[in-house]
Parts: sequence; C-alpha cells; structure tokens
Amino acid sequence: MSEKSQALRLINDLVADFRDPDFVWQVVALVACIGLAALIAHWWRGRRTEGEGRLSDASSRLAFPLTGMVLTGIAIATLGSLIHVNLLKLAMPLLGSMALVRSVIFVLRQAFPRATWLTAWERIIAATVWGWLALYITDLAPFVIEAMESVEFHIGKQHIDLWTVLRGIATIFLTVVFALWIAGVIEARLMRVQTIDANLRIVGVRVAKAGLTVIAILASLGLVGIDMTALSVFTGALGVGLGFGLQKIASNYVSGFIILLDRSIRIGNVVQVGTDAGEVTQITTRYTVLKNPGGSEFIVPNETLISSTVQNQTYSNAQLRLTTSVGVAYDSDLDLAARLMTEAAAAQERVLADPPPKVFLTQFADSSINLELGFWIDDPEKGKGNVISDINFAIWRAFKENGVSIPFPQREVRILNETQAPVASA
Repeated sequence: MSEKSQALRLINDLVADFRDPDFVWQVVALVACIGLAALIAHWWRGRRTEGEGRLSDASSRLAFPLTGMVLTGIAIATLGSLIHVNLLKLAMPLLGSMALVRSVIFVLRQAFPRATWLTAWERIIAATVWGWLALYITDLAPFVIEAMESVEFHIGKQHIDLWTVLRGIATIFLTVVFALWIAGVIEARLMRVQTIDANLRIVGVRVAKAGLTVIAILASLGLVGIDMTALSVFTGALGVGLGFGLQKIASNYVSGFIILLDRSIRIGNVVQVGTDAGEVTQITTRYTVLKNPGGSEFIVPNETLISSTVQNQTYSNAQLRLTTSVGVAYDSDLDLAARLMTEAAAAQERVLADPPPKVFLTQFADSSINLELGFWIDDPEKGKGNVISDINFAIWRAFKENGVSIPFPQREVRILNETQAPVASA
C-alpha cells in the first residue's frame, strides 16, 4: 500500500479525534483564536482612520487572517504537548488561503480602482483557491493534475498540455497583478511630485504600467517553461491585425503619447475641436475627454486632436477675452452708456481688473449705435455664457435706471396720392 500524503493523514487524524473527549478543547481553542483575531481586526480597522493610505488599507484587509494564523500557531505550540491539535493544523491553511485571496483582491483594487467587476472576481478567486485547497487536503490534486496533463495539443513545434496552460494562466495572472501593484505604487508617488509637468507624470505612469506588464508576462511564461518561439504565430497574427484592422487603435494610442509628450494639450485646458468645446478632464490611451460647463462630456479620439486644428484657449495662459454687444438709440449719451457698461463688467467677480473692461463703438447701424464691451477672465473652465449673461442683466438694469434706451427696428408706411372712394347715391 502506498504511503498517504500528509494532508490526508491530517484528515484521518481529525476524524479519529472526534471520538476523543479532548476534542472539545480543540474547538474551544479554535473559536477563541478566531474570536480574538476578529476583535483585533475590528480594533485595527477603527484605528486605521488616523492614517489613510495603501499600507493601512492592506493591513486592515489582512488583519483577521494573519492574526488568526499567528494565534492559531501559538495555540498549536502551547497545546501540542497536552492534546491533539489536528483541527488547529487544518485551520492554518484555510486562514492562509483567505489571506492570499484578500491580498490578490487588494492589489487588483489598487490597480483598477474604478472596476466594478472585482466583486465577481473576488468570489471566483476565492472559490478557485479554496477549491484547490480542498483537492490538496483530500489528496485528489495529483489525480486531477495527471488527468489534465493527459490532454495535450501542439502550438507549432511546442507540445503543451492542459495543466501547463492553466498553470501558465495562474502564473501570468499573479505576476501581472504584482506588476500592476508596483505600477500603482509608482503612480501614487509620481503623481505627488509637483515639480514634474502633469503630462510627463501621466506618460511615466503609462510607460511603467505597460513595461511592467510586458516584463511580468514574459517572466511568467519563462517560469512555466513555455518556449517563447511558440508565440511566433500569435505575434505574427497580432502584427497583421495591427496593420489592418487595428490601425486606428494603434494610431490613437501613439497620438495619445504624442499629446502628452509635446504638452500641446494639458489636463485643465479649455479647448475647442470643431463644434465640441470644453475643459480637458482626462487624457487616456485612446481618447481625450472634454467637459463643457453644462455637464456634457465629449470623447474625442486622440488622432483627431493630432490631425485637425484645435483651439486651445488656455495654451500659454488662462486669460480669455470675451465680448458682448448692445445697441443704443442715436439720441443717447454715448459716454454715459459706455461708463455704465464698463461698471457692469467691473462689478463681476470673475472679470479681471487688469486689463480693464473697455467699450468700443463698432457700427452706426440703421436703428442704433452698436457698442461692444470687451473684458477678460482667467477661469474659462467655469463657463463663458454665465458671466456674459450676468453682465447683460447688469447692463439692462443700469440702462433702465439711467434712461438709456435700446431701440428696435421700426417701419413707417406712408400712402401717397390717396384718392377718396366715390360714395354711392341712395
């Protein structure tokens, strides 16, 4: 008869312990360890509010399983010479797998902070780890591995079995997650460096993520034992796909890096592309997001920003000149009207005092004398129409209070050589 594995012997010893009166003390010890670990984890989560950060988030997630493992280990060392501790020994790998699952999910949440699919992935990862642990404990893992190794297929000259593929996927997943966690740490530190331009910081973060991901994939394939020449077919197909079907995506990707490196468009700039205008709130790999003051967001492909004319209203500085026009009657006091208009603009908080608002006479029209008020603001991201509207209302009230009239087109119809219609006799 072949020798049983250590895990299977542990299960058999645990079954035998059920008949031992001392088994109740193992249960009491395990419950005490888990309860004390839960209290310590709860206390640590409450204390975590004093210092927020990635390290404190990780420690709060791992506090319960790690503390439980430490307390269970102490209980095994203390009670091992007095009673059987097979139940406590079985709890150790279960708590360790919980710590592994929470660590992987924490790294994923740091790498993808806005991802909503992580809730489902957390269950999948937990089920996978606990399922494999169950196979290991019941001594069924070697049979499952042997069955998967019997499923073979070929990629070029490379012979690969199903177990190698699954092991490679798991290795790639773990190494990529670890690489993304390192990239997240780099991003957090790099984005705090205010001495470097924001665009260059974004470029550094993206290069770090892409480089670390590629290194992680290549390293994991090497660890699994897959010959890189086996991927020649895939890389060739990928190259053809980029040349034909994915050329637009590749073009937008390269354009995004060009925009970030030449710094022609920065986050916070107010730009206009065709009829779409707004503040640049995000520059991604494929597109740039413009948000106008009304709340609408325009997603502009990066290639469009490279190949077309872009009006960047805050390229060199944030100051922007705005205008509004009004017509006054020919018998109006133009000096008074100009003074009222400049005072209405100067009274607004967002209007700059230097350069000051100024009124220009632009046209002697048919029904009015047209005056143009020009003024400057340095926060166009807050909107232009709202400040113009406020100034127009102020001008209207000032004109009414001071008797300055705003004419409207009028037409007089005169009938010449009108003849009296003959009156019919009775």
